[in-house]
Amino acid sequence: MRSLPRILRQRGIADVPSEEEPRGEPRVEEVHGPSVRWINIDEPRLVDRAWLAETFGFHELDLEDVASHNQRPKLDEYDDYMFLVMHFPRYDKESGRLHSAELDVFIGPDYVITLPNEQIVPLPALFERAQTREDFREQLMSKGSGYLLYHILDRCVDAGFPMLGQLGRKLRRLEDDIFEGRSSTEIVREISNAKQEIINFRAVIRPQRAVFRSLERSKQRYLTDELDIYFDDLTDASERIWDVLENFKEIVEGLESTNESVISHRLNDVLRVLTAFSVILLPLTLLASIFGMNVHFPGYDTPAGFWIVIGTMVVILVALVAFFRRRGWL
Repeated sequence: MRSLPRILRQRGIADVPSEEEPRGEPRVEEVHGPSVRWINIDEPRLVDRAWLAETFGFHELDLEDVASHNQRPKLDEYDDYMFLVMHFPRYDKESGRLHSAELDVFIGPDYVITLPNEQIVPLPALFERAQTREDFREQLMSKGSGYLLYHILDRCVDAGFPMLGQLGRKLRRLEDDIFEGRSSTEIVREISNAKQEIINFRAVIRPQRAVFRSLERSKQRYLTDELDIYFDDLTDASERIWDVLENFKEIVEGLESTNESVISHRLNDVLRVLTAFSVILLPLTLLASIFGMNVHFPGYDTPAGFWIVIGTMVVILVALVAFFRRRGWL
């Protein structure tokens, strides 16, 4: 896969493109470390983007990308900062579906600005820990903005592994349910839901892999060569998630095929039993039809004749049942 192009363009006045005037106060949270500061703005509004434009002079196109919630993951490099758009999987308990949460990041020589468009599970806890624990803050923010960026992305990537574990357990339960005789309608519905989760997960991870490779190759002065091993670790983690998803994709396709085979086998069993009973009842029906005709035959209208017919039907019934059981058809 080719790397994302390096974007070097002349920066202009970072006007926020909007017909409305920003209102209210920006919701800016900051943590100051020994060599870098971390600024976090949850779900940035117009006033927050205006504050970013006025304080840092970011390019207007980057601020447009912050306002957009449908931006593809990418890495834009400028002379004095980088702009990063990442997507991470997020499980929505209300809808029971997995979707992507966008995280926009500005990285400069002495700052990292995170702009999540919705809550990304490990980010608030990491930010609060950096605020409240001085020892952790010094450890996290004493090696420059590149090292801080690595830890933020690493926590967000690692949050995907528990989701993979939950998805794997769901697939194992499906495998058990297929052979335990659960309703085929419910199993088909759960297989469809599992396939949709895998598809959504893959849609989040696929473009992310290229961005991590580009970030690993970046030679900005605040992403020094000493950080190569850290960003290589991010690439490896993303590739591990992708490999697991590839495996899950094959498993769910196999479960779907297995479920269809089980349904077909059960249907064949039903048809075999119905066919056997039809064949067994056919000679009995024939005898009943012959002796039910309005004609005289030996023993007609006598108790002995009745019992002879009944006995003959019983003998035929027992013989056919024994024959079918011997052949394994019943």
